[in-house]
Amino acid sequence: MLIIDFWQSHTLVFALTVAVLGLLVGSFLNVLVYRLPKMMMRDWRSQAREVLEMPAEEQAETFNLLLPNSSCLHCEHEIRPWENIPLVSWLFLRGRCSSCKGPISMRYPLVELAGGVLAGVIAWQYGVSWDTLAMLVLTWGLLAMSLIDADHQILPDVLVLPLLWLGLILNSFGMFVSLTDAFWGAVIGYMSLWLIFWLFKAVTGKDGMGYGDFKLLALLGAWGGWQILPLTILLSSLVGAVLGVIILRVQRNSLSNPIPFGPYLALAGWIALIWGDKITSGYLQYAGF
Repeated sequence: MLIIDFWQSHTLVFALTVAVLGLLVGSFLNVLVYRLPKMMMRDWRSQAREVLEMPAEEQAETFNLLLPNSSCLHCEHEIRPWENIPLVSWLFLRGRCSSCKGPISMRYPLVELAGGVLAGVIAWQYGVSWDTLAMLVLTWGLLAMSLIDADHQILPDVLVLPLLWLGLILNSFGMFVSLTDAFWGAVIGYMSLWLIFWLFKAVTGKDGMGYGDFKLLALLGAWGGWQILPLTILLSSLVGAVLGVIILRVQRNSLSNPIPFGPYLALAGWIALIWGDKITSGYLQYAGF
C-alpha cells in the first residue's frame, strides 16, 4: 500500500511508471499486430477446407502469440532478450539486425513509444484509480485494432467484441456512464453506421465501409455512452478526410483504393471519451450558447 500512497501524492511519478509499462505493452502489441492476422488467416483456411470437404493441410509449426520466438524478418536470427528492450534496443542497434545488419522498421519503436505515451496520458488524467486500469486496457486495444485495420482493413472480432462487453460490464457499475447510456451508446453506435452503410450502398452500389466499423463505434458507445457518438463521428470524419487526402497525395493512390476508417474512429472515440465534455462545453462557450 505504501507504493500506492506514494503514487497518489506524486502523480508525475505514477504517470512515468505507467508509461514505462506502456512501452513494454507496446512491444507486445507489435507481436500481436503482426501475428494475429496470420493466425486468423490460418484458421479461415482450415475452416474453408473443412466446409469444402478438402483434406486438412499438413500440421505446420506452432504459431501463436507466444511461439515461435521473435526473429529477424530478413535472416530469421532469433531476437535475444537484450535485443528486445523497448526503444533502447532499436536505438542501440541503430535500427539494424545484429546478425545480418538488415533494417528494422522504425514502426516497431514508434508503436512502443505510442503505447508508453498514451499510457502516461491516461495515468496523468485519471490518477491512481480503477478508471486508469480500465482505460489502459481500452487504449492498448484501440491501438492494436487501428494498426491491424491500417495493415489489413480488418477489425478482428476477437479484439472488438471482448472490449465492447467489457465496457458494458464496467458501466453496469457506473464507472464512466450509466448502464442505460452505455447500452444505447452501443445500439446507436452500431445502427448509425449500419444505416449510413446501406444508404451509401443504395445510392452508389458500393460498400462504403466494413462491418467492423459498426462494431467499433458500438464499442466506443458502450464505454462512453451515446453522448460521445456525435463528437466521435464528427472528429473521425474530419480527421479521416484530411489525412485521407494527404495519404492519397503522398502515395498517389487511386480513389478506388480502400482507406481504413477504423484508426480515425478509434482516435476520435478515445479523445471524445477522455475530453469530450471539455471539447463540447468549450465549443458551446465559443459559439455563445
